[in-house]
Amino acid sequence: MTKDIVILGIESSCDETAASVVKNGTEMLSNVIASQIDSHKRFGGVVPEIASRHHVEQITIVLEEALTQAGVTMSDIDAIAVTEGPGLVGALLIGVNAAKTLAFIHNKPIIGVHHIAGHIYANRFETEMTFPLLSLVVSGGHTELVVMHEHGKFEIIGETRDDAAGEAYDKVARTLGLTYPGGVQIDRLAATGEDTFRFPRAMMNETDYDFSFSGLKSSFINTVHNLRQKEMPINEADLAASFQASVVDVLVAKTIRAAKEFSVTQLLLAGGVAANQGLRERLIKETALEIPDVQLIIPPLTLCGDNAAMIAAAGTVLFEKGTHGDLTMNASPGLLFEDTY
Repeated sequence: MTKDIVILGIESSCDETAASVVKNGTEMLSNVIASQIDSHKRFGGVVPEIASRHHVEQITIVLEEALTQAGVTMSDIDAIAVTEGPGLVGALLIGVNAAKTLAFIHNKPIIGVHHIAGHIYANRFETEMTFPLLSLVVSGGHTELVVMHEHGKFEIIGETRDDAAGEAYDKVARTLGLTYPGGVQIDRLAATGEDTFRFPRAMMNETDYDFSFSGLKSSFINTVHNLRQKEMPINEADLAASFQASVVDVLVAKTIRAAKEFSVTQLLLAGGVAANQGLRERLIKETALEIPDVQLIIPPLTLCGDNAAMIAAAGTVLFEKGTHGDLTMNASPGLLFEDTY
């Protein structure tokens, strides 16, 4: 019989302190997350220094809870996987140093994981990956189309040239005075409004797979400012619906076209914005209409945001490939896919 692989995952790239124990890359034995939303809400976004301080306070607690919930001890752990980057450097350092300390004390291998690889591998808890596959990664800092032909190998075929989609969501939410995290508020408002403003669909019809949301963000902000200057009524629901329609139209159109061109068998949605109901519904509809033979995988809401189970899942693949780090590992806030895989 093949021995089970048990990985302890650690995630601290932004404003969640998380630890998880995962078996064989597909079975969550625990997944503990300490969120900092309430601490950052009054500032309208994440304050890096505050995030780092919370990670220091929470890291030991979530690690102990993850092991307890999983019913394991460090002697049962085969390796420790930790988010190496990208992310906030101070926040990353807390997780990396915790992982290095545990690795040293318990003589365990340490595995550095790219944060976006983790988001992609969150889908493996839903079903096994089949190749070739395409992943649409949409988060606060990333908007990318990634093709995979095998485990642990990523080809970025499209990415944002300026603002990521999630970043644009947060900025337009602040323009309307909505509370952090703004993307959730925009999504809820959009469900009750209509696309009456018809904001631009940047780069939707271009032949490449890159994205741009800076112009859309500026158009939205200018529209709101003009309405306020003229003291005209502001229909927040229609504004949100119009903004979201523009984002979703571009994301889905390019994703479907890429899925066809690369003849993929699976289409994965990944990242924090994967929780967006408008995007989920539209992707389900268009996949069924345009590429019915492609299996669409969408992670549950609990695995869309930052978590450590996804880091452990991605780390399992690297462990199986024999790819390990060492105690010289450092946080890498600008880590690129090609630097790690």
